[in-house]
Amino acid sequence: MELINETHVSRPGLLVVDVAAADDATALAFQQLLAERWATATAERTTRDAGQPGVRLRCYLDLSQPNVPAATPH
Repeated sequence: MELINETHVSRPGLLVVDVAAADDATALAFQQLLAERWATATAERTTRDAGQPGVRLRCYLDLSQPNVPAATPH
């Protein structure tokens, strides 16, 4: 994975999340769970490291911005 850019953690509440999973579906499902709760810059795809098992994914979260579901019209 690439080095973490200082901008991505420049203030409290910003996180860089590196995920290692057995397969694409598991990594992307985990990312989706995070995105349902907080503002998240999601990854479009996973990566594989040569000679290593599984897949990797990096996403960025902002815990100061909860993902609030839109109100449903009545």
